Amino acid sequence: MTASNDQPPVPPAVRRVLEVVYTVDGVVAARVWQSPGKMAVGVSGRRGTSPNDLLRRVEAAVVGLREPGITWDFGWLQET
Repeated sequence: MTASNDQPPVPPAVRRVLEVVYTVDGVVAARVWQSPGKMAVGVSGRRGTSPNDLLRRVEAAVVGLREPGITWDFGWLQET
């Protein structure tokens, strides 16, 4: 059995958000968390990318995916 079989499938809404976020110029990593009534997006950018500018562009990119009653949070992923 492979590791991929041990993991639950990615929900379609999360997959779509990731697809859109990765189209934003400068995004090098992204994570999306979904819970009832909430979606959270974390990104990191390539060196020299302004975090505030990148977050603004990511937020603008996903505006078409937003649904009424769902709150969205955006943040910068910390390097570990």
